[in-house]
Amino acid sequence: MQRPAAVHLPPTAPAPARTAARTAAVGLSLALAVGITAAPSFASTPLGQGPRTAAPVAAPEGLDRYYHQHLAWGTCMRTPQDTEGRDLDRAGVRCADVTVPLDYEDPRGRTITVAVSRLKATDTRHRIGAILLNNGGPGGPAVDSPPVIRKAMKEVGARYDIVGFDPRFVGRSTPLDCGWPVSATWFSAGASRAGFDRQVALSKSLAAKCRAAGASVLPHISTRNTARDMDVIRGALGERKISYLGYSYGTYLGTVYTQMFPGRYDRMVLDGAVGPDAYSPRLLKGTVRENEQALSDWAAWAAERHTTYGLGRSRTAVLATIDRVMAKAARDPLTLGTAPDLHRVDDTHIPMLLFMGIADDTGESRAVLAEQTATLAKAAEGRPAPLSPEFAETLHFTLTGAQSSYGSAQTAIICGDVPAPRDPELYWRDIQRSRAAHPLFGPLVENIGPCAFWNTPREAPTRITHRAPALLVAATGDPRTTYRSSTTLRGQLLGSKLLTLKNANRHALYGEYGNACVDSKVNRYLASGRLPKEDETCVK
Repeated sequence: MQRPAAVHLPPTAPAPARTAARTAAVGLSLALAVGITAAPSFASTPLGQGPRTAAPVAAPEGLDRYYHQHLAWGTCMRTPQDTEGRDLDRAGVRCADVTVPLDYEDPRGRTITVAVSRLKATDTRHRIGAILLNNGGPGGPAVDSPPVIRKAMKEVGARYDIVGFDPRFVGRSTPLDCGWPVSATWFSAGASRAGFDRQVALSKSLAAKCRAAGASVLPHISTRNTARDMDVIRGALGERKISYLGYSYGTYLGTVYTQMFPGRYDRMVLDGAVGPDAYSPRLLKGTVRENEQALSDWAAWAAERHTTYGLGRSRTAVLATIDRVMAKAARDPLTLGTAPDLHRVDDTHIPMLLFMGIADDTGESRAVLAEQTATLAKAAEGRPAPLSPEFAETLHFTLTGAQSSYGSAQTAIICGDVPAPRDPELYWRDIQRSRAAHPLFGPLVENIGPCAFWNTPREAPTRITHRAPALLVAATGDPRTTYRSSTTLRGQLLGSKLLTLKNANRHALYGEYGNACVDSKVNRYLASGRLPKEDETCVK
């Protein structure tokens, strides 16, 4: 793996209605200066004491000043041009920076800031508490999410303080930007060894750029440290327990929090789950069949609209059009757009562009993918291929470093959590084994990435050892974090329950997909705090 723009792992095509900072479906952070800024976020100044709204849980040793800090809530606007901050202010949201240690083993050392936002409960008489949001990614911000989630929560939303946060080194928090020439790292190996070798070289160079830009902070960018930051946020808010809503990668973060801080959470919703056993730098392994099914279902939809998109009159014909596009792009990159905004795409890019479009089976999203595929088909035939604004935005994100801060943070989190295999030949063998049965998506899901050249993580991955009552939400056709992943986590998290949406090829459901059954059942749990006695099912 937008909040809802940041729920995908890895990216999904950008939605035109979302702000520029959240495009390419992973809530892109605004591009900042290369490297780590040396702003006040790294100052080690004393933290003030603020009034507590409840008796706090004792802070871990040496961390009192962080857990008991006073939060200076105020405007969300960082600059006069900050339209996102202006919109949050108008919605009644207030923002603050939480100071946390860069290294929790050295709490007196360097500090960084984590940006938070809060939309306070309006039904204070029946207030339940605070709910913390994470939109996935990894690397997706959530500071701008409280108004969206308040709407999704309907009546129960008024009973919560809804708190968004940008995880460490994401968005409005202390930033990381490795100065990459691309904004994401999820590419295919293409059809040839030469394409794979180019991916190896790119991955190696991206890792080297991050070491050069942020060597002092990379060891401290991890999900476990984000979970520690979450508990500092809980303490700074004066909450003994905090509720949580996480999408995609956010389900992994939520699971890690339950294991590191048992007893400090209340209601927990994990939507589109990935469990600790499935989480690794090779996040796409095991998803190829779900993605092929989602693409096939989309192809059938497009065939019914051949007169609009011209991609073929049958499912088979539409998929054959994609095969022709891939074959042409493997021989000679396709030229998309019009001068001066031209892009060259080849067989290492197209599988990802398709992958980005099939995590949502709504008519609107399917139409966007059909328009983009028609543009690719025109280019493959040597015809002019002008770009829609949405496709231009997607290509600008995918093929340029305009949002390298997003890719930098996402990759640093993934690589900082679990070690990746080091030998490029292992990836090549996996690609070749997968290619015969899965020529389009096999070289994508098995491909190498920067984590193969990253330093070894400082901590071992989190394992489930504690009971953790939670409501898991999943679609049977989820092509990102598969339904199998959610059912596996359901078995590992003792006390949890699973809410299944049948017949949907969709990643992230609650408040996003528009299924009234799913939304009402989640809101019932958020209102009562009682999980259903048995797993439940909704139908698309």
